[in-house]
Amino acid sequence: EAASRLLARAAVGEVDAVVLATATPDHLCPGTAPALAARLGLGTVPALDIAAVCSGFVYGLAVCHGLVASGLYERVLLVGADVYSTWLDPADRSAGVVFGDGAGAALVAAGRSGDPGELLAFDLGSDGTGYGLITVPGGGARARASERPPAPDDGFFRMQGGTVYQHAVERMTGSCRLLLGRVGWDPAEVDRFVPHQANARILHAVAERVGIAPQRCVTHLERVGNTGAASIPLALADAAGRGRLRSGDRVLLTAFGGGLTWGSAALRWPGTPGTICTDSMEGTQHVAPR
Repeated sequence: EAASRLLARAAVGEVDAVVLATATPDHLCPGTAPALAARLGLGTVPALDIAAVCSGFVYGLAVCHGLVASGLYERVLLVGADVYSTWLDPADRSAGVVFGDGAGAALVAAGRSGDPGELLAFDLGSDGTGYGLITVPGGGARARASERPPAPDDGFFRMQGGTVYQHAVERMTGSCRLLLGRVGWDPAEVDRFVPHQANARILHAVAERVGIAPQRCVTHLERVGNTGAASIPLALADAAGRGRLRSGDRVLLTAFGGGLTWGSAALRWPGTPGTICTDSMEGTQHVAPR
């Protein structure tokens, strides 16, 4: 639905490819992106899933950036969607009150350097030694190949909250600092800081350590919870709808998720949600969340 609304508002030409960031696909096999493309009436365009959990939207932006910068495609539809209610343990109140279901979409296309909407730089990382800190133990090939019989709760989401908090704050802070240095922004020059909407303590801790004032931090989780890969586009759309984003604003995105994965992106806000710049210039991409 989010992607359909975006496409209806954009009306700027055909979509050449689809990237879906989700940790809750319809099935273990096949990927969900081809089915999404078909439901959107996009025909036989290439479509792929990204399983970077809560970092999925930032990872997806980087993938779409690369697809356009390489000249392979002119316009790529990025969707971040997660349905956490399907894997939460009803007996686990610690997780059940934190997570929500949601979806958000963006169009990434070629444009002119310096125009609003320009994707400027990325920083991505992972640490597989923390693989088990955020997980759904059952259902995958490893569990199926194990001689141990599955436990009744293996299909539910599990997270080691205290340890994850420490990793999230450290990784997002480091990623933001590195990226700010790369694009030459002082923290005080960031107009809007949009972190993955994990929880308020993490958001405030990262903003404080990076040196970004609280009033510049965009939050949405108090109304919808942690919606995984959908949290950043939903927060952006909400902020735009409430007039907190202006064309050309310097925007810093950052996220942390299972894997462990993390990533940050710097961009200039494109203006009205649902519009994109389509003037062609290799290596320059523009994003229009909705």
